Amino acid sequence: MQSKWEENVRRVTPYTPGEQPKDTDVIKLNTNENPYPPCEGVRKAIRDFESGDLRLYPDTDSTELRDALAERYRVKQNQVFLGVGSDDVLSMAFLALFASDKPVLFPDITYSFYDVWADVYKIPYKTVPLDDNFRIDPDKFNQPNGGIVFPNPNAPTGVLESIDTVEKIVNLNKDSVVIVDEAYIDFGGVSAVGLVEKYDNLLVVQTFSKSRSLAGARIGFAIGSRRLIKYLNDVKFSVNSYTMNRLTQACGLASVLDEQYFCDTVKKIIKTRERLKDELLSLGFTTTDSKANFVFASHNKLRAKEIYESLKERKIYVRYWDKPRINNYLRITVGTDEQTDKLIEALKKILGERGVLNERS
Repeated sequence: MQSKWEENVRRVTPYTPGEQPKDTDVIKLNTNENPYPPCEGVRKAIRDFESGDLRLYPDTDSTELRDALAERYRVKQNQVFLGVGSDDVLSMAFLALFASDKPVLFPDITYSFYDVWADVYKIPYKTVPLDDNFRIDPDKFNQPNGGIVFPNPNAPTGVLESIDTVEKIVNLNKDSVVIVDEAYIDFGGVSAVGLVEKYDNLLVVQTFSKSRSLAGARIGFAIGSRRLIKYLNDVKFSVNSYTMNRLTQACGLASVLDEQYFCDTVKKIIKTRERLKDELLSLGFTTTDSKANFVFASHNKLRAKEIYESLKERKIYVRYWDKPRINNYLRITVGTDEQTDKLIEALKKILGERGVLNERS
């Protein structure tokens, strides 16, 4: 029986994150975490942190981290916005920048948080179909809208759009805000940050969770025009001024300052990703040409759900969605070489047990 007060409750279908198993004896390739630890500077920042400082509120502007990001990306300090992970940044962007009665546009196959934010903030939205190769047609975004958001590379497909495609979408929609969600851009793409000076309606969002090994710290940021960032801060400071704690700010700063470690880690993941693609192809899978830290794969003889469940029985976690157009695909995070070897060995056993193992000679 429903209580009277429940009539005033905002009802939404929440985002479903990748499973976080409590068992530590697993190979976890389902949430696109970085398999390598943060840089030594982050570990030092944690060791040297004065716990007594936690009695004080953190810097509301995360000034040192913001300034380091501004220098790294060659923009002004007032063009950088910081949040608790890119999800927080994107949520603030939806709330602050998508206040039109026209629908926000995003791809039909995309990050599954977008429609959740639209629903919770009562924002109308419309999905734009990707083509059969999971690519964006910029002309399909040339329609009345109250804003546009899309990931590049795409999640969950890993498909990267060229910077020319990104610019065409922005150029066709100068009367609305275009958000490019670049959570995976460091693994093979060209960032749209270089377009920010040219287009004041462009917001580029990135995260420390993937390429900087700081998913547990929760650091995200956006780069855009001074006016866009002001609007974001106005909403942020109307919700919660003290969003990023002192220790997280210190860890983020240390990460930005160690560019060499960042580059080396990204290169290792890219190398393993390309090997994983080849290994999967040899086992009868097809994959997109992923430019992220994961591979999107489908087997030509065995259903994805069956492979997913069989891997889970072997304590190897990958991601599966029972959704139109992608319900026969698995998203597999790029792990270490050792984890990749164990994954491939498990797949060989699964395919062999079902009589569909046909390795490429």
